[in-house]
Amino acid sequence: MKTSVIIQARSGSTRLPQKVLLKVMGKTILEYALERIGKAKNIEGIIVATTLNEEDARIVDLAESIGIKTYRGSSEDVLDRYYQAAKLFGIRHLVRITADCPLIDPWIIDKAVELYFESKADYCSNTLKETFPDGEDVEVLSFNALHSAWKSAKLLSEREHVTPYIKKNPGRFKLVNFENDIDLSGKRWTVDREEDFRFIKALLEGLYPIKPDFSSGDILEFLRQNPRLEEINKGIARNEGYSKSLNRDREINIDCKEG
Repeated sequence: MKTSVIIQARSGSTRLPQKVLLKVMGKTILEYALERIGKAKNIEGIIVATTLNEEDARIVDLAESIGIKTYRGSSEDVLDRYYQAAKLFGIRHLVRITADCPLIDPWIIDKAVELYFESKADYCSNTLKETFPDGEDVEVLSFNALHSAWKSAKLLSEREHVTPYIKKNPGRFKLVNFENDIDLSGKRWTVDREEDFRFIKALLEGLYPIKPDFSSGDILEFLRQNPRLEEINKGIARNEGYSKSLNRDREINIDCKEG
């Protein structure tokens, strides 16, 4: 069985504004992510879920210009954005990926999807126990689980980051983790700060012209040969955005009406 990817993207990042539209060799970070997702064998569709903010019209135009479907929804309630997008396009099983992951490995996506169906999970990811590099995060979940979270999640952190409610309720949902053979969780392959962009730019310029469909193994070999590159964005905490949400967490008024 196959799934559809909903990839969240917006322009309004506070730490690195317009990050998904930054270009390397003429392509945006978002385009690299979409290209790599498109190589996954267990994916039958991709939807870019962005916001109603005027500045994010550029994201819609870019995605649609390369044949990718889009949905525009809440800028703050990302859980609602995902739910409404999945509902609109009739998605029963979905993969959540964020647009600041231009090195996402299609093989990791496929393996996570396979494990999700084999285990009959409600939610399967490689983030319950982090063993993959930051930037290779993949979450696979059922529409039913997404719907339950959408109806029940009340905390700011649960609405901004889509899946915390599911992960915090193992008694309600069957959770399965996809674990790497070796722990690479200390590596950082995402774009959240200027240092991250410089690191990703160096990687793409070194790998993409030679092998556009490079794997995570190719990245590891490239870094083995160029060890100083990892100094560029060393020491940045993982999941800064979620930690920020937790620091200002509170219950918020949600009106979850079925449309």
